[in-house]
Amino acid sequence: MVADGPLAPVLLPRPRLLGIAVRAVMLAFMAALSLRAAPTLGVLGWIALIAVAAVPALLMPDHRVIGPLARLAEVITTCLAAAAITHIADRPGAGVGTAAIVLSYLWVPVVAATLMRRRYEVPVLLGAAAVVLVAARLIDPELARTGFTGSSIHWLGLTAVAAAVSTALQHSLLSQRDSPQPYAEATRLLTQLRSVARQLPGATLDPGGLAEHLLDEVRAVAPASRAAVLSASGGGRLVVLAQMGADRVDWETGLDADSAIADAWASQQPQTANRSQARSAVPPGTEVSALVVPLIAGVRTVGLIVLEIDAPAAYPPAMISQAAQVAAPAALRLEAALLFDEVRSIATSEERQRLAREIHDGVAQELVMVGYGIDNALAALPDVDATTEELRVLRSEVTRVITELRLSLFELRSEVDRYGGLATAIADYARTVGQSAGLRVHLSLDESTARLPAATEAELLRIAQEAITNARKHAGAENLWVTCTIDPPFAEIEVSDDGHGMVDQPKEGRYGLAIMAERAERIRGRLEIRPRVPNGTTVAVVLGSAPRRGSV
Repeated sequence: MVADGPLAPVLLPRPRLLGIAVRAVMLAFMAALSLRAAPTLGVLGWIALIAVAAVPALLMPDHRVIGPLARLAEVITTCLAAAAITHIADRPGAGVGTAAIVLSYLWVPVVAATLMRRRYEVPVLLGAAAVVLVAARLIDPELARTGFTGSSIHWLGLTAVAAAVSTALQHSLLSQRDSPQPYAEATRLLTQLRSVARQLPGATLDPGGLAEHLLDEVRAVAPASRAAVLSASGGGRLVVLAQMGADRVDWETGLDADSAIADAWASQQPQTANRSQARSAVPPGTEVSALVVPLIAGVRTVGLIVLEIDAPAAYPPAMISQAAQVAAPAALRLEAALLFDEVRSIATSEERQRLAREIHDGVAQELVMVGYGIDNALAALPDVDATTEELRVLRSEVTRVITELRLSLFELRSEVDRYGGLATAIADYARTVGQSAGLRVHLSLDESTARLPAATEAELLRIAQEAITNARKHAGAENLWVTCTIDPPFAEIEVSDDGHGMVDQPKEGRYGLAIMAERAERIRGRLEIRPRVPNGTTVAVVLGSAPRRGSV
């Protein structure tokens, strides 16, 4: 804590200033006590010599040569000053123990060496101090009467202990700084999560499935014409995890709105209302009862259950209490499922980014160099050479593969922007692919301000990307139609082309269809593949029930 060096940033924010402060305090302490024992200019002279020896140790503490020599000079000067000031003070009326006062400075350069991670210096400095102190005792036998020998042994021992403690502290701090503690903790928690997930029955870590089951349980004690489970998505809005009822409802998902939904989220208490909690129009004159039950895990609101029925005062206090009792144990299960979904999404996204970097820095760069090599060969060969045409064909194939890799990199790096939305991400990908493949892209986008869960949006984006890629690579199409209708919890993505259809679909294309089907099943969606009239193929993924027309 008195010098700059590799450990200094770990221990102190401004080690050089602290080194100056420590030395200044120690020198002032020695000067005051030594002058009290022997008020002469000689005492100040020796204190000044120690200060001069400390200057290079402060200015260049980590220099490979000057730093160690400066600290050695501090130690030797301190030992000589201790002997000299003790000799000066050894007269009638002078105090005893002056050697201990001066030798207390020894720990400063020695501990500085340990903090500079120059451990080989410590025995050298202690050895040099012992040699100087023994030599002074032999040269001036009068020092024996002042307790000089005992003070020397005492402070050499204390300095060695200080160096050992400093070294141990350094090891401890470095191990804390360098140890992968966050990764170890994450590994432990993820291992536990994996074990728990394997023991749970069925798809109990699926937020949508849990939400649907919860609605069934709550509606058994509190009847509802329409119901939904909402959860947070960031940005001050909620997402619909699941909903039930005769008709689809456009729920109010803003947390800053004047609604029972916003009040229940903020107060963490069940809320009732005599008006609908939806933005969709309710027929005039319809009497509505609404109940919003918060899902509380610990002290956090993780979601809401919204129930509505077209009848007045339909939720008495006893029914509200029963609904809250049913919802209470479900909150922790839902939070675990949402966290698991988020961890899986983050891991998937990071792995896609890593693969994109690997491909870009590896195979893609090597293929570009192969292309340059072919170009150089073509430039060196005559145009009429038979090999030239083969090289041109090879160069064309290399260019095609590089284009495919660039599109694959774009697909890997594509994500649903938190503010842009799913439809925007799909449209950007369709435009990029269409431009590279010479396809005319026709877009029809209808996206509400409400958002789907992030994991669901990610899966829908990958399904759309795979469908667009299949159309580009295998359909032989001229036109591509992409239609997005997103009104949570409903979503429908449709990709159509005017190519030659499914008859000549290659094996790799069918593998892509299997991947899309797996993704759709994961989010409880439906994948539909059908011929397009008069020619081509339509791939659609549908999530939730059909949208209600005429909703506001």
